[in-house]
Amino acid sequence: QVQLVESGGGLVQAGESLRLSCAASGSTFGFNTMNWFRQAPGKQREWVAGVSSVGVTAYAESVKGRFTISRDNAKNAMYLQMNSLKPEDTAVYYCKGTVGLHDYWGQGTQVTVSS
Repeated sequence: QVQLVESGGGLVQAGESLRLSCAASGSTFGFNTMNWFRQAPGKQREWVAGVSSVGVTAYAESVKGRFTISRDNAKNAMYLQMNSLKPEDTAVYYCKGTVGLHDYWGQGTQVTVSS
């Protein structure tokens, strides 16, 4: 059974940084693409950033230049370094991993940015 567990969320002030982690277990094949999504209260879940199995990255325009996604295939882990945080970054952040045709989601970690 594949499981993803996020950690690293918290309450910070605008301009500060946080580093989210996503630890995967249960997959002996490794993930193809891994992505971060977020969902703010009253809004739909939105894609934030993604990284391929060979390290190619992509970002939503709203976070480009402030967030950095990375992964450690040996550890089956993914990270999201978030700098210059803004109040509009407040959301529950989810990681998603894809193995073959299957998507797996974590339970989410809350990030709150105060102004």
